[in-house]
Amino acid sequence: MFEAHIRIMNKKTTDKTPDEYRDSILKAALDHVAFDGWSDKTLNQAAEDIGISRAIIDLAFPNGVIEMIDFHAQNCDIAMVHQAAEIDLDRLKIREKITALVKFRLLSEQPHKEAVRRTVAFLALPGNYFTGLRMLYRTVDLMWKTINDVSTDFNFYTKRMTLSAVYSSTFLYWLGDESENNVDTWDFLDRRIENVMQFEKLKAKCSGKKPKVPNIWRELGKKRYGS
Repeated sequence: MFEAHIRIMNKKTTDKTPDEYRDSILKAALDHVAFDGWSDKTLNQAAEDIGISRAIIDLAFPNGVIEMIDFHAQNCDIAMVHQAAEIDLDRLKIREKITALVKFRLLSEQPHKEAVRRTVAFLALPGNYFTGLRMLYRTVDLMWKTINDVSTDFNFYTKRMTLSAVYSSTFLYWLGDESENNVDTWDFLDRRIENVMQFEKLKAKCSGKKPKVPNIWRELGKKRYGS
């Protein structure tokens, strides 16, 4: 009887694959990142919170913390798209569509704002810089695709470069914003979008001249969904 009970208990603990723990691991980890950063202590506490061994975390995220951060960014991107699906984007002007998407993306991070601050510091480390840049590209690329932008070649890359500047500057402003309902951030975003509109007008005047797009943006375009 005792051996049968042990077999049943072991079966219960192995019903889930490591991948099926990814969401719960991330959620538990984010609760500790605000205090302990992306550290072994955070991962050990996350494992304890959800009642699994640390080895399960290592199997679920074999590339470690950086993979967990990337997974969180993907979840936020998905949340942004789901929010966008709940409004009638087609009735909005392009600047209104982009403004809405940037807001949705930032609000997806709101519940873990302090953890996000620690994440930004982690991604600023030399070894993590390219991963952060790739995640930024993936987000802005998805924004343009969500509004069904069909630009190609030069326009394809300039739109992503311009939006990356708008989004990243607004993101950093939001990190320090303590205004009610992020009102100061939304004002800042409106000003950045207005800058972009002025740039687009200037670009239209120079439509016959197409300078080369920096190679890094072409490479990011190829790698945006890679590891």
